[in-house]
Amino acid sequence: MFTGIIQGKGTIFETRPAGGGLVVGLEAGFELTEPQEGESIAVNGVCLTAKGIRGRRFHADVSPETLVKTNLGRLKVGGFVNLERALRISDRLGGHLVSGHVDGISELLSRERVGDFTIFTFTVPDGQGRYIIHKGSITIDGISLTVNHVDQRTFSVSIIPHTLGVTTLGSLVPGGSVNIEVDIIGKYVEKLLTHDQGGKASKMNMAFLAEHGFLR
Repeated sequence: MFTGIIQGKGTIFETRPAGGGLVVGLEAGFELTEPQEGESIAVNGVCLTAKGIRGRRFHADVSPETLVKTNLGRLKVGGFVNLERALRISDRLGGHLVSGHVDGISELLSRERVGDFTIFTFTVPDGQGRYIIHKGSITIDGISLTVNHVDQRTFSVSIIPHTLGVTTLGSLVPGGSVNIEVDIIGKYVEKLLTHDQGGKASKMNMAFLAEHGFLR
């Protein structure tokens, strides 16, 4: 698990095909203290397994499924990515609970400077609109952010100068793609409300809640 609080950017120093997938070589822009071979590291919000760790450098395998579901297949040598090491039990949960399992790819439609802030507007990934809510949490290329506006086709977030400086959002331009992970809690709630323990459709709906006094 991760928090969506980016520890720093990483630089791609190698990409090569392997077994239908991809091997990516990355160099973190920060010290990998007490590294553990096989530890999880979020790369642009995608949970990958670090191997061959040498100082700040490591490699990671990207599966064919991940190449389909994320934008990692578009990485180029010399490009930058957002990095976050896995959450420890003793860590502060500064963002929100992030699994590192991307739900879809979104396109940046526009970025607009408003005072000291920058408003980014993205497309809603196919099938994910019901999980994106006003003032809810969303992960964009591994960054925990708050939704300022959402409709059927688009959603917007407000980016502070610090985030622009320490993440890849600073260089993102309209037409660029990002990995999106919606708030996992919404998925669990949906599952619990729509299915009972036997896997059958649940009787829980708005009429049920009103009948039992949960709605007025």
